[in-house]
Amino acid sequence: MNLSLPRAARRGLAHEAADVIRTAIFAGDFAPGAPLREVELATALGVSRGSVREGLTLLEREGLIRGGWHRGTTVIEVTPHDVEEVYAVRGALDRLAAISAAANPQQLAPLDELVDAMATEIAGAASGPRLLALDIAFHDHIYDAAGNQRLSQAWQTLRSQVYLFQMHRVAVGYEHYRDRVIDEHRQLAVLLRSGDHETLGRCAEEHVNSARRNLLAHLSA
Repeated sequence: MNLSLPRAARRGLAHEAADVIRTAIFAGDFAPGAPLREVELATALGVSRGSVREGLTLLEREGLIRGGWHRGTTVIEVTPHDVEEVYAVRGALDRLAAISAAANPQQLAPLDELVDAMATEIAGAASGPRLLALDIAFHDHIYDAAGNQRLSQAWQTLRSQVYLFQMHRVAVGYEHYRDRVIDEHRQLAVLLRSGDHETLGRCAEEHVNSARRNLLAHLSA
């Protein structure tokens, strides 16, 4: 396999290798279930096999890839079981993050800017990957505004899997995603300032469950 990937900016750094490989996975260069071979990656990135090995270990901790002594390293697959697990955990985390962030309304202005950027994107070319990047940035900011370091760490542990699953959701059900992405995020932005924590928590969880149901429907089709 002749890979063409951007070379790591600094040789020998595991984090740099992990960043490039992660970006390639999110770009679809490595599909779910695709093998990741150390020798090929090291050659393509211009780093040592040891750096690639360490980088892959970082990605495995994120849940983005799977590996073992008796099998090769592969990108995780999008299975109904994994979707159920990831979205169940994400729903609980997003609920807590939203309620916690509501206590810091002065930090929520960027959410409106991100929703406006989604609207601009849809009014133009409406790129699925670009919309997804704005979507994830919206939730990143909620976790930042929540001001809970351990909650943010839990989100970072799950974030790569969520990104990959949402990427697959956009690929197989783009119209469903496009038609809901603005309204659902604008509703969350409004509720975060409303003081109605019960409705906010319920909406945050339903936002996740809607994505889960849509993705599962396409997986079982």
